[in-house]
Amino acid sequence: MSDRGGRPSDRTESPASSGETAGSFDPASPTSSAPVADDGASTGRLVVVCGLPGVGKTTVAERIADHVDGRIRRTDVIRKQLFDDPEYTDAETEAVYAELLARARDDVDDGGAVVLDATFADARFRADAQETAAEAAAEFDLVEVACDEAVVERRIERRDGISDADFEIHLHFKELFDEVASEHVVVDNSGTEAETFAQVDAAFGERATDGDAAGYDATDGDATGEGTAVEGSTVDGDARSTTLTDAE
Repeated sequence: MSDRGGRPSDRTESPASSGETAGSFDPASPTSSAPVADDGASTGRLVVVCGLPGVGKTTVAERIADHVDGRIRRTDVIRKQLFDDPEYTDAETEAVYAELLARARDDVDDGGAVVLDATFADARFRADAQETAAEAAAEFDLVEVACDEAVVERRIERRDGISDADFEIHLHFKELFDEVASEHVVVDNSGTEAETFAQVDAAFGERATDGDAAGYDATDGDATGEGTAVEGSTVDGDARSTTLTDAE
């Protein structure tokens, strides 16, 4: 099903679980083709940022990318690169996530860091990402972004980004989202941008660079959520921390 289910014919893509810390993998097995450091360890890092549509995954992913000096890949952009007129079918979603993980594998094989910004409602896709990291990366982190429903509704109403998800889609995926049962970080994006960033900083260390994140809404001081800060981003550019608009 399309990342847990055929969407209704309109355009689609959890409650926070109890995990509190990011998981990390030991270096990949000796058969891994990933680049290795002088001590033989793989050097890549893969971070999955998951959650319901509208909770602010991109805001969180951008902050994490600053910490890990990584690039961001989003399923929304990949879908629209692969399909001129996306229909959000099961087969389409399978292809999108396969491509997402293939690109992520290339990133970590090159020794870089990549942040995957997508719903990942189906636990199977999260498991596939974890397997990719286990094979090729030095570190893996799973982050679930949560947000109060009333805040999500308000943000979705005013955003104008690449994501096709509306509030009806948010509610649809709330029914389908597989609980995140493995060890992970939970970021509550219900409050201000500063409060959200403080949670990310606590999990990922000191912020690499200063400056305001592009998803901030000066009107009420909260993080505007996914899709608002990515227009005009360069797809498949070489620079790290470049948002590659790809998440549902």
